[in-house]
Amino acid sequence: MKVSAKLLAPSKWRPWEFVLWAVIWAMPFLFGQHAALINEIAILALFALSLDLILGYAGIVSLGHAAFFGVGAYGAALFAKHVMPDPLVGLAVGTALGALLGIVTSPMIVRGTDLTRLMVTMGVALVLLELANKFDNITGGADGLQGVMMGALLGRFEFDLGARVASFYSLAVLFIAFLLLRRIVHSPLGISMQALRDNRLRVMALGMTVQGRLAAVYTLAAALAGAAGALLAQTSGFASLDVLEFHRSADVMLALVIGGAGWLWGGLVGAIAFKVMHDLLSAYTPQYWTFWIGLFLVVLMLVGRERLFRPARWFRRGGGQA
Repeated sequence: MKVSAKLLAPSKWRPWEFVLWAVIWAMPFLFGQHAALINEIAILALFALSLDLILGYAGIVSLGHAAFFGVGAYGAALFAKHVMPDPLVGLAVGTALGALLGIVTSPMIVRGTDLTRLMVTMGVALVLLELANKFDNITGGADGLQGVMMGALLGRFEFDLGARVASFYSLAVLFIAFLLLRRIVHSPLGISMQALRDNRLRVMALGMTVQGRLAAVYTLAAALAGAAGALLAQTSGFASLDVLEFHRSADVMLALVIGGAGWLWGGLVGAIAFKVMHDLLSAYTPQYWTFWIGLFLVVLMLVGRERLFRPARWFRRGGGQA
């Protein structure tokens, strides 16, 4: 009984998790004037969760995660423009397209070294970027896909200019994804993925299928990234080549580095920190905000995240990996 209790302990919700989610849900009410920023943070957090699943838990490095984000964004935007404007159906379409791309590209990812994966993932994103630019009659090319009109959420809530509805919509999707991933990372699949990350040869010696598990988690992460892209296109009413560019993959990587990989709350913490710093620094010094972001990352790596974010360190030790 004591052994089983220890195994189940990390999967139990801690009081501070309830408090943090209560605070997150209260943000659109308390800071309604910043609802657009809250919406962006929620989308980046979902994107970071998808990357954390493959990088922090499965050990799959990627520099082209924007490929799934962009496919989801364009898929949702094109679906809303040419088929039907229902947000939830469009979200499902963007998620499905991200998962489909994950299935197609997973055979190239599950084999090879980390360097191979870096090049392949980045190459896939660059190829899709050029294709989106080439077929500008469909995607709008450099001008972007314009005229995307979204219907009312659940048939009742219209997307307003203040982004209040958009922020609640994105937070709801983020919360559902967090619950799903929290369940998965504490399941036998999640435990085996962490074992693969730490020692693949030992897992193979135990008779577990390595490539199948890697492909499954990669596809799931691709689906979540597609959902994040769909949310961006739906809440902004616009999709452009920006969703496929390299900086999109770099930004989510930076957010995950700031918050910490292999810890689901790290994606949320990193997204909040990165977006808030971006917003404040770009307002204070529009031309040199990247300098301050870079300086912060250097200090973070030299000093150490545990020393800089002692509360986060306490949460991780007190609550296990969420």
